[in-house]
Amino acid sequence: MSGEDEEIRGSGETAGDGTRGTAPGTAPVPLSVLDLVTVGAGSTASAAVRTAVDIARTAERRGFHRYWVAEHHSMPGVASSSPAVLLAHLAAHTTRIRLGSGGVMLPNHAPLVIAEQFGTLEAMAPGRVDLGLGRAPGTDGATAAALRRTERLHEGADEFPQQLAELTRFLDDSFPDGHPYAKIHAVPGPVQATSPGGVQDPHRPPLWLLGSSGFSARLAGSLGLPFAFAHHFSAANTLPALDLYRASFRPSEVLSEPYALIGVAALAAESEQEARRQVMTGALSMVRLRTGRPGLVPSPEEAEAYRFNELERGFVDSWLGNVVHGTPDAVRQGLDDLAKRTGADELMITANAHGGAARLRSYELIADAYGLPA
Repeated sequence: MSGEDEEIRGSGETAGDGTRGTAPGTAPVPLSVLDLVTVGAGSTASAAVRTAVDIARTAERRGFHRYWVAEHHSMPGVASSSPAVLLAHLAAHTTRIRLGSGGVMLPNHAPLVIAEQFGTLEAMAPGRVDLGLGRAPGTDGATAAALRRTERLHEGADEFPQQLAELTRFLDDSFPDGHPYAKIHAVPGPVQATSPGGVQDPHRPPLWLLGSSGFSARLAGSLGLPFAFAHHFSAANTLPALDLYRASFRPSEVLSEPYALIGVAALAAESEQEARRQVMTGALSMVRLRTGRPGLVPSPEEAEAYRFNELERGFVDSWLGNVVHGTPDAVRQGLDDLAKRTGADELMITANAHGGAARLRSYELIADAYGLPA
């Protein structure tokens, strides 16, 4: 094992850092929320952010373990391009639920900037901030080039382990003597404890690795870090990636045994028909995204009127096959089955629908189905 690996494995928080949640009510595992802060046709980003606050507060009230937002760029229907900004806003409107990134796309940013942003978030919401990291751009190639100021996009992903090690050292203020960054400090951060009169903050954001294939699964396992897999858009790779993570896992100061959550697209409504009507808005939105026509999330009426061609219909049928939707009882059964089939330690639910009211109602219905406190 390299010294670089030691730097990452030896950092983080001790037991009780909030990684392992408790299954609420009759749920098989802890339940959490992944929010893309979607913007529907006829609505605004301001309304989407207000809905995000409502969902985060509802999730906190009902006993969900954590609430994450994901970094995306140049997508009119997704208002989560700046996770740190959104999380700061959400921290001001919640008190207990864990908040985090699902995730920050590390190659898009200087590690020092991420360490500063999440050190600031930790100061705002001590002990309840997660730093989930991905290596994809979260957008198309041209936008990624604009973000990274380079056309050599492969370098960002290829250098991910090195960027991760650098970020970890900034978070822990642990560059060795003689390193070019030894006298550079991420603030807020541990350096404040070594200043005259300084006091050590007992928390620092725990790191998660995110992925939709085997690369991050293997890396997370080898470093003894928790792992989040994007089942909601890469379902065919879920079981292989989780198996690889568990097989690669080496105990660390962060975790003594593997901990993996999976992102799950799920939407509950009072009837099967209404649930189908709502998820079709997300299906049409995905068709447009995959064919280079990203836009606002269409309304149910627009989705009902749209005529899918044969190729699009095949995509929609495949995509809907991985969206757990229907009545609350049907969604509960689907989530139970998924947890059992994958052995996931946590389910992170993302609701795909046009309107904030439908998404918020879905989380309430799922909570009711599991007997979570009102």
